[in-house]
Amino acid sequence: MKNYFSYSATVLLIIWTTTIFGQDASPLLSTKTDTLAQHKQLPGQGFKNTIPLSATIIPTVALAYGFVKLNNNALTNLDEKAKREFYSEHPHRKFRVDDYLQFAPGAAVFALNGLGIKGKNSLLDQSGVYLLSNIILNSTTQSLKRITNVTRPDGTSNAFPSGHAAEAFASAEFLRQEYGDVSVWYTVSGYSAAFAVGYLRMYNNKHWLSDVIAGAGLGVLSTQASYWLYPKIKRMFFKKSKNNTLIMPSYNRGTFGAGMIKVF
Repeated sequence: MKNYFSYSATVLLIIWTTTIFGQDASPLLSTKTDTLAQHKQLPGQGFKNTIPLSATIIPTVALAYGFVKLNNNALTNLDEKAKREFYSEHPHRKFRVDDYLQFAPGAAVFALNGLGIKGKNSLLDQSGVYLLSNIILNSTTQSLKRITNVTRPDGTSNAFPSGHAAEAFASAEFLRQEYGDVSVWYTVSGYSAAFAVGYLRMYNNKHWLSDVIAGAGLGVLSTQASYWLYPKIKRMFFKKSKNNTLIMPSYNRGTFGAGMIKVF
């Protein structure tokens, strides 16, 4: 059984390491035009973004893994065996630090700004990207949970995909995008926190291995999509106006709302 524990940890570690170093290897996998948006300044707006298409491969495969598992007996059995190794055969007290740790990498971006350490983009743009990422993430995650209706290891509902893992990896990718060029240790720390959240979701018997893997992929893709969409939304709102307020709709756990970013 311990082999399955090692396997599940290895799968998460592969996502962690390939996402961290995948962009550094992207020149080997793509051409100079292989980007969602070239690293450039938008007219009068200064938003910077580099997302190679090759960087989306690993998270896409991770998300696809979760969908394949839904109708695959071998992967379902692997989930069951991982559950036995993580919890059933080793009952233990649950740790709920993952409820807070999932937001740590994202919070670190704004904390670094407060300390005067500048990231790739302005605080306004960072806030817009993070808000948009969470809109994409929460609306997609909650919709998939209702559609798939997968039972959690502890018998409760709405397991697939893991919302905690998705938020943690989305936040980690956000930290990497903004501060990865400042120091690789920001990237390492962010993805270490995300890895820990994924591990704890299985340790606490709240999610299957496939839920966590799919959630990790969805989280990274949500942030990457946000970096691609945000400059387009910003141009649409600010192209002919000096208005410094941006309002976007939000969705979280079945509740609709709105988020506002304003620079004074």
